[in-house]
Amino acid sequence: MPAQDGRPPYPPFTAESATVKVKAAQDAWNTKNPEVVKMAYTPDSIWRNRDQFLQGRDAIQEFLTKKWSKEDGYRLRKELFAFNGNKIAVQFWYEYHDKDGQWWRVYGLEDWTFAENGLMRKRQMSGNEVKISHEERWFKDGVDVNSVDISEAHW
Repeated sequence: MPAQDGRPPYPPFTAESATVKVKAAQDAWNTKNPEVVKMAYTPDSIWRNRDQFLQGRDAIQEFLTKKWSKEDGYRLRKELFAFNGNKIAVQFWYEYHDKDGQWWRVYGLEDWTFAENGLMRKRQMSGNEVKISHEERWFKDGVDVNSVDISEAHW
């Protein structure tokens, strides 16, 4: 399969290939570049992001552009939660501050379904925002998000 037609690893997933997929998504989202991120999805990808329903790469790019214009200091961590065949479930946390300087942490879960070519064809996200202080932040500038010890109380 030519690289332009898909994105490895391809389903069905193993624990190792699912983890690779999750960390690749984490790294892409941490670029905060909607044009880069949207290419991991099928052209007609279906999204539910909390209470918003989207379809297609253009809608994904528009959504992410608006999202990241409001979420300054955005830093994300994703971890594999479960997988089976062409599906992956992800637990994630991200932090950002709003225009007033208030820091927030989002705790959430995602449900991903992949096409045979390794592009995501469906993404469902549920998340909850919690106010945090600057001192409570996990993902401070210069910190590798993968090195932060997130206790079981936050899983």
